[in-house]
Amino acid sequence: MFMLLKVALRSLLNRKATAILTVLSIMVSGFVIFGVEHIRQEAKSSFSRTVSGTDLIVGARTGQLNLLLYSVFRIGNATNNISWQSYQDLAARSDVAWTIPLSLGDSHRGYRVLGTSQDYYEHFRFGRQQALELAEGSSEMGVFGAVLGAEVANKLSYEVGDPIVLSHGTGKVSFSNHTDKPFEVIGILQPTGTPVDQTVHVSLDGIEAIHIDWQNGVKMPGPGISAEQVVERDLTPEAITAFMVGLKSKIATFRFQREVNEYRQEPLLAILPGVALSELWQMMGALENILMVISGLVLVASLLGMSTMLLASMRERQRELAVIRAVGAHPSFVFLLIELEALMLTAAGIAGAIAALWLTLISAQDLFSERYGLFIDLDFMSARVLIIIGIMFAATAVLALIPGLSAYRASLNQGLVVKT
Repeated sequence: MFMLLKVALRSLLNRKATAILTVLSIMVSGFVIFGVEHIRQEAKSSFSRTVSGTDLIVGARTGQLNLLLYSVFRIGNATNNISWQSYQDLAARSDVAWTIPLSLGDSHRGYRVLGTSQDYYEHFRFGRQQALELAEGSSEMGVFGAVLGAEVANKLSYEVGDPIVLSHGTGKVSFSNHTDKPFEVIGILQPTGTPVDQTVHVSLDGIEAIHIDWQNGVKMPGPGISAEQVVERDLTPEAITAFMVGLKSKIATFRFQREVNEYRQEPLLAILPGVALSELWQMMGALENILMVISGLVLVASLLGMSTMLLASMRERQRELAVIRAVGAHPSFVFLLIELEALMLTAAGIAGAIAALWLTLISAQDLFSERYGLFIDLDFMSARVLIIIGIMFAATAVLALIPGLSAYRASLNQGLVVKT
């Protein structure tokens, strides 16, 4: 076996230019397929961690995905609101540890505005139970303070102290602006890679203040109430869009969910964020499968290229193989030599792909986290990756049968005859 390995290594070194190109081809395909598989798994995990640590999300009765989309991803709109009285009744229950009220419906230059309380900054978690952190400024919103997500501040070039005007509705362009009650940027959040980055955060009091002289989505005629006057009024909201719930005990989750779904004062729906996120991810399964098919095709192309290279080299190596046979090597030795060469090329390509992917993940980990919300683990050697490596070796052994059998059948006399 040692002799076979030594001969195979020397044979590859004699054709190092071709061998290096083949290894690079396998390395690229391995890098792609390992990378896609790992990022697919991590993306699924990060997607499910867009909101973490929240036991339930409660909103007006609608579809589970619709409630998830507008409360977490700021996509779409609520079918109805929750009365402030119902929110207080549910939040005051003995098994509730904390709640985060959410009020949606306004925007700023295409970015959604979220009205909430200080509990948002204390209890909201994303990723691996990560808390929101300020890049600069403060989160004490008051009535007319706004805390910007990282993308909002970056794309619109805002700094702490800048004034902003909110718009009624969620369109990118709005003709119903709350120009009489501007807000001031008091803080900018660190990037999270979640919808938080695309959100303008204000207080519930602020949402109520800008709508105090509006009715049914239309500003009432007249001079209106000034910003100075409105802060002296009772700004308790009449309704909110939804709220997040953290319970004192996980055991109480399903009981609390059932009680909310059977709430008699108004029709409400409570969902488990993890379950809803899994359902949403399953709807994206087609894209996931396409990525795997593309990766598989890249791998097949590289292995076929290796098989073609070995087969094409048979004519050049005919005399070399014949000499090996002439010194007493059995035909099976030649066959195993070709197989071993192919497996060595694949092993080198896989090792290179693993090293390249590991280095890439180290260098791009922060980039993935901040820009795309993907919290990539450096350990990508999962059971699925090991299965893929096994498939690569098996496919190599099968494809190497063609040049291996060609060498096996080569005639000793034909190899030694000098052609003129």
